[in-house]
Amino acid sequence: RRIAQMEADLNRLQKESDALTGRVDDPTVQRPLRQTRTRKPFPASLSRDEKRLLPAEACCPDCGGALSYLGEDAAEQLELMRSAFRVIRTVREKHACTKCDAIVQAPAPSRPIERGIAGPGLLARVLSSKYAEHTPLYRQSEIYGRQGVDLSRSLLSGWVDACCRLLSPLEEALQDYVLTDGKLHADDTPVQVLLPGNKKTKTGRLWTYVRDDRNAGSALAPAVWFAYSPDRK
Repeated sequence: RRIAQMEADLNRLQKESDALTGRVDDPTVQRPLRQTRTRKPFPASLSRDEKRLLPAEACCPDCGGALSYLGEDAAEQLELMRSAFRVIRTVREKHACTKCDAIVQAPAPSRPIERGIAGPGLLARVLSSKYAEHTPLYRQSEIYGRQGVDLSRSLLSGWVDACCRLLSPLEEALQDYVLTDGKLHADDTPVQVLLPGNKKTKTGRLWTYVRDDRNAGSALAPAVWFAYSPDRK
């Protein structure tokens, strides 16, 4: 009851304030249309960290009575957490037989690059940054350096070369799958290429070959294969 009375008092005070300031509602005066802006909600798939803020008062500041839950106001803020490096330390214990000289040990797990220090997640990040986000390796080296990890440009270049050789069978299989379809969509996009030792760029071609016959009722999976050529020949 007290809350309802407070709301009624607030409405009465608001009307008195409008009367004093001349902001009295006049039905004969047409109000200008106000452009309302609706913010697109954040995707539900994003993880959320909830922080609950409780009132500082443990009891009513007016009368000292007990407080009960009435409702809440919520607001969301989009934040970007820095990609953090992690060191995965693999320890292989050695066990010795108590009756003979035999020693047993678990085999070392395989790595994408033999004797390489980069895990698959880091290699995927380097490749996607270079080819999907067009971030040169020297810039990536600077970015990682600001995070406290020294990864030289030559080291990153070696990783890219090793990954290209590692993914070569997959690229060949994708090429065969796309080009063996009876219907093929193709187009080229001009790209500026800076060759080593040259100060000026030249125009190369990035070709896109698409296999997608779903509109004709095909149940085969669509696929895209990219190829580069220095010209249109």
